[in-house]
Amino acid sequence: MTESAQGATEAGLPKRLLLATDLSARCDRALDRAAQLAEAWLAEIVAVNVLDLGSTPDQILAWASGATEQDLSQIALQELRRNTAGVNVPISLRVERGNDAADVICKVVGEVRADLVVSSVARNEVLGRFLLGSTVEQLARLVTQPLLVVRQRALQPYRRIVVATDLSPGAHGGLQAAARLFPGQALQLYHAHEAPLAGLSDRLDATQSTSVAAQQACEALLEQTSLPPDTEVNIHCERGAVTSTLPAFAREHDVDLVVLGIEAAPSLVSALLGSTALRLLQWLPCDVLLVRSG
Repeated sequence: MTESAQGATEAGLPKRLLLATDLSARCDRALDRAAQLAEAWLAEIVAVNVLDLGSTPDQILAWASGATEQDLSQIALQELRRNTAGVNVPISLRVERGNDAADVICKVVGEVRADLVVSSVARNEVLGRFLLGSTVEQLARLVTQPLLVVRQRALQPYRRIVVATDLSPGAHGGLQAAARLFPGQALQLYHAHEAPLAGLSDRLDATQSTSVAAQQACEALLEQTSLPPDTEVNIHCERGAVTSTLPAFAREHDVDLVVLGIEAAPSLVSALLGSTALRLLQWLPCDVLLVRSG
């Protein structure tokens, strides 16, 4: 093992990335980002496609001509091989069959012992709104490994990284994961707090008090979170609903990556992903890394 590879292993960096791809052009961004991360982490990629008869013109024409499922799998594998040509990191290719793509991907994640799952948004509608596909939404609910949802082109390594926190126990995991995966990068700890009720008599004082309390809570979170000693973390607290303030903050500051930490309890995951986290996954303009703790 080379000195650099040994250092990466000791740092606890991911060694195997699973790339979920439906062979469409939008998945090229996820592939490029997975390749960039795998090169930086000295990791390998497992690229997985769950067979879908309507995913490429070749498959549609072959199916219409009476091709067997085995024939279609070979066509998908050939397309996957073309799409990943030129990737300069170790990569293996798999075409899987199954009725539920998310369930199949989760099964492969376990089989190959992937440390990180990389996917992309589903489509870009006429109004320009990026939407998550049903498969990505299910992966967000089911996969226990960190899930990276890629929107932007991988023109450079992640530089402007924001860790969003609601000050819950899951926030520790998101902050620790960001520091571990991107050592040496400055992190922005972001917290949005709701405004005081309109009926309060001293509204300005109440607002200031809430802002001070939010800042102090974030400082306490930092003190309680075990991070590498050279990790630089800046705190930004903002008043408002996080589902609107964080996307605006990400656009204004040209954020590359937002890290969301959540607790691992299934009931909490389901509730959170049905509301705040899922809306953030849908509306943030940048890449999003979902990290479970526990």
